Amino acid sequence: MTAPGSPGLPVVAVVGRPNVGKSTLVNRIAGRQLAIVEARPGVTRDRLEVECEWNGRSFLVVDTGGVVEHGDTLDAKVTEQALRALGEADLVLLVLDTTTGLTGDDTVVAQLVRRAAGSVIVVANKVDSDRREVDAWEFAGLGLGEPAMVSALHGRGFGDLLDEVVKLLPEASMPVEASGSGRGTRAAAVPSVPAVAIVGRPNVGKSTLFNRLSGEERSVVHDLPGTTRDAIDTVIETDDGAVRLIDTAGMRRRARSGEGPEYYSLVRALRALDRADVALLVLDSTDGVTHQDQRLAERVDASGSPVVILLNKWDLLGTEDRLLVSEAVADRLAFLGYAPVLRVSAKTGLGVQRLLPAVQEAMNAYHRRIPTGRLNDGLRSAQAAHPAPGGARILYGVQGAVDPPTITLFATRRLPATYLRYLERSLRERFEFGPTPIELRVRVRQQR
Repeated sequence: MTAPGSPGLPVVAVVGRPNVGKSTLVNRIAGRQLAIVEARPGVTRDRLEVECEWNGRSFLVVDTGGVVEHGDTLDAKVTEQALRALGEADLVLLVLDTTTGLTGDDTVVAQLVRRAAGSVIVVANKVDSDRREVDAWEFAGLGLGEPAMVSALHGRGFGDLLDEVVKLLPEASMPVEASGSGRGTRAAAVPSVPAVAIVGRPNVGKSTLFNRLSGEERSVVHDLPGTTRDAIDTVIETDDGAVRLIDTAGMRRRARSGEGPEYYSLVRALRALDRADVALLVLDSTDGVTHQDQRLAERVDASGSPVVILLNKWDLLGTEDRLLVSEAVADRLAFLGYAPVLRVSAKTGLGVQRLLPAVQEAMNAYHRRIPTGRLNDGLRSAQAAHPAPGGARILYGVQGAVDPPTITLFATRRLPATYLRYLERSLRERFEFGPTPIELRVRVRQQR
């Protein structure tokens, strides 16, 4: 069995009750801090996938939220996600906490694993010393084989565990070259596909949109703000090729996310934004454009990525409210004036079909390069229509980079910000840059 978006790679699901060290184990396998780790249950809620390699064998590791037999609605959704991961896995790592011993919840999870999975490794975690090994043998009573004794936090027994993992994995249909040393873990190379980050403040419908676009319940959707804690991504196929969707945690103000898992969620959301080719800024139409939306929009704009603004829950507004929200977007997000605004409902699917074409248009504009001759024709026309103030004159311009389009202007004097905004509008209209930011840089060059 292989995971969506990672053809040919066998799947290793990491499961267990809450707070047994699953995310710490995933981070240890990946060789870097990917999953959010905190010493209390319920921090991991979605499925987090990462491609890893050991001794030349690549595989996909899936971190899941803790399985809970009895709990609230959110617990049930998290457990459902973990069960889906079980059904997709080629190998299951059942993680147990040696310091607490075998619990009733552990027995429930073991029964689920026994019914749903084929190959299973019982991982006795937190075996930090030889004295703990005696305690770990209790887990052999589950009837799933001898426990692999490890300390995910300190790396004890880690190499032996991964040797056993790759021994039990099915052959991959896509071979991956071994690393030079033949030892150690690293994140495997990710296919080069455009990345689209879905960002916004908590509870605006990001995960609902992600699930509708990806076609499956990949992110936990619940009306409790902050449900998503990690940046979750998947690759989908579109008419224009593959696209990597990244669902991020709700981005709160720093004063509200200064510590704990919310802080790390914010860090991961910002990292996802930095590596994205396009950002989908999701707003809750029923709330209008809040001050927090404005601050987040500034962060998105500062990333340099093209932006598509989504007014979600549009179907819940009346005619008058729709006009007010549209006016608020034009006023409060004027600095994103280049970004298209789509009115959608992630829950019902209203207008969602226009999203991917808008994303494709934004990516095309993001990579657009204008020949120097045509660029300077456009600059001369703009100056002829409105000369620069103070006797300044643009001698010529060159586009030095794309992603985003970056143009260096060589001028006789410094150009005021108002004139640069005029030039940007003029170039955008003339060369159909569309929904992508344009960077204009000015170098003063005195004429001889």
